[in-house]
Amino acid sequence: MLNVNHKNSTKNLYNRTASEWIRGEPTSLSDFTARPFVLELCEPVAGLRVLDIGCGEGYCSRELSRRGAAWVHGIDLSQGMVAAAKLQEIEDALGISYEVGCATNLKHFDDGEIDLVVAVFLFNYLTIAQTQECMAEVARILRPGGRFVFSVPHPSFPYMREAAYPFYFQVEGGGYFSKRDQQFPGRIWKRDGSWLNVQLIHKTPEDYFNALKIAGFNTMPTLQELRVTPEHIAIDESFFSPLFDQPLHLALQISR
Repeated sequence: MLNVNHKNSTKNLYNRTASEWIRGEPTSLSDFTARPFVLELCEPVAGLRVLDIGCGEGYCSRELSRRGAAWVHGIDLSQGMVAAAKLQEIEDALGISYEVGCATNLKHFDDGEIDLVVAVFLFNYLTIAQTQECMAEVARILRPGGRFVFSVPHPSFPYMREAAYPFYFQVEGGGYFSKRDQQFPGRIWKRDGSWLNVQLIHKTPEDYFNALKIAGFNTMPTLQELRVTPEHIAIDESFFSPLFDQPLHLALQISR
């Protein structure tokens, strides 16, 4: 059963803030510390049918299309985000289609029809049960040998630092295990000093691996712990250095 409160709070948040996410180049912290590495995990992309679930305003969908994907389709729960994605498609037509939809219900896709499914910071908005439902649907629609690439906030990150610039989730006290499936607010900053409000439904690596197993994935995943690199420090030391040597995100690639 889906948690309606979590779904509504996520949809409302992104309907309110969709315009703040629109960008044509990297702006927020994770545009530097996560998305480039996730996109590299997606390679080779050329000629593939790609589904981007939790696509937001289409930032990664557009990058995947520019990397040569034959077909890219984005799904997001937020009408505001999908409207922003469609507006950018009008301004710079790449042949990407978008729809408002739920990541736990992909029934309009046939079994085995997708080559690559991407979910960039989707699962931090889903409960454990919703994550399991979504991954089961992903496994169903992927062709044999197809790949699933996703990123999440590193489960340890919120418990390793105070709620401060330039990125945090505000977990109250301890509770790494006892606070599983609870929702916490967060912020992630842009280099211009503004920030984006984000959310975290806390899950552990065990929860993600169990969900993959339940879904029927039985190959060894590639896992990367994403972080601030010396190259980031060279770009903007004052912005990136507060997070140096801390685990920020996880990125995984697994084959069907």
